[in-house]
Amino acid sequence: MPVSVEPTSVDPSQNGSAPANAGAGAPADVTEAEALRPHAEDAFAGELAALAAQDDRPRPARWKLSPWAVATYLLGGTLPDGTVITPKYVGPRRIVEVAVTTLATDRALLLLGVPGTAKTWVSEHLAAAVSGDSTLLVQGTAGTPEEAIRYGWNYAQLLAHGPSRDALVPSPVMRAMADGMTARVEELTRIPADVQDTLITILSEKTLPIPELGQEVQAVRGFNLIATANDRDRGVNDLSSALRRRFNTVVLPLPETPEAEVDIVSRRVDQVGRSLDLPAAPDGLDEIRRVVTVFRELRDGVTTDGRTKLKSPSGTLSTAEAISVVTNGLALAAHFGDGVLRSGDVAAGILGAVVRDPAADRVIWQEYLETVVRERDGWKDFYRACREVSV
Repeated sequence: MPVSVEPTSVDPSQNGSAPANAGAGAPADVTEAEALRPHAEDAFAGELAALAAQDDRPRPARWKLSPWAVATYLLGGTLPDGTVITPKYVGPRRIVEVAVTTLATDRALLLLGVPGTAKTWVSEHLAAAVSGDSTLLVQGTAGTPEEAIRYGWNYAQLLAHGPSRDALVPSPVMRAMADGMTARVEELTRIPADVQDTLITILSEKTLPIPELGQEVQAVRGFNLIATANDRDRGVNDLSSALRRRFNTVVLPLPETPEAEVDIVSRRVDQVGRSLDLPAAPDGLDEIRRVVTVFRELRDGVTTDGRTKLKSPSGTLSTAEAISVVTNGLALAAHFGDGVLRSGDVAAGILGAVVRDPAADRVIWQEYLETVVRERDGWKDFYRACREVSV
């Protein structure tokens, strides 16, 4: 017997959790202006509304935008009325088109890639553009229980009245199935294998059985699922072949060129800086290029000119880490300097990103400093700053 699920009837306190802002003296709701990191559908509400108003292409059932408009939202562009859509993802257009098309079929989407390739970022923006809600999220960890994917119980109700519809607490996936929306599962390979396989029936039969009630939730049109997984740090468990077959896998690559990576880092640092009320860094582009160059050379194991082979450290040195290093440097410049991003502001962050293994990575870093950075024209200030924090 199918059963409907009403998300609005669920009290978050039923499953032992409460909103992150709940507490003594905390406001009931956090406005977009107050939120440290607004959800994508809130932060880019104007762009989504402009796309919806001018989107005259066919839309799959319950989609807020057509596939073309979803791709435009991710990749950026200018609408006929002059509205500028900022790019959320900088990379091959075909990758985004395949991802969007997958969500319009009955296949789930698996975003695969090394750390820092914007898997979570793309997942969130896809859900926001398709369903207008990116919050139906299961965060995968080694301790993620089966209930996080299927459903849980209000144990007070369960003990008092036994299994009933009122005692059931739907998971984000169950809510997405009932409402025809997009659910997200982050770090799928970190979830224990037996919990991962809970998704097999959901993705193949589009049904979630509730044996305790003799009922089931059937997915309505519009439902789909986006999962992310790390293909370098394989997490706790690899996916079973049965589960992997239920996904269409899209691999998100690292930025192809230094210019593309500099552009990504600059855009995200600007966005993060504005959310933290940090001053803009108009003169910081040189330092961003240096950070990106260092990360790419150590990551690739060769200098930009291809003349010198390098040893790669144990860390991933991803684009996301470059964004973090520059953002932290901008905060240092703003609070303890004159607001201008300089080498000394990013040196410590680079050291922390590169030297993860104190023994092996420190040797690799020192060798890179002395053989590459020291001899590079225009990098003397950067070399001195890195040497100072390294010592």
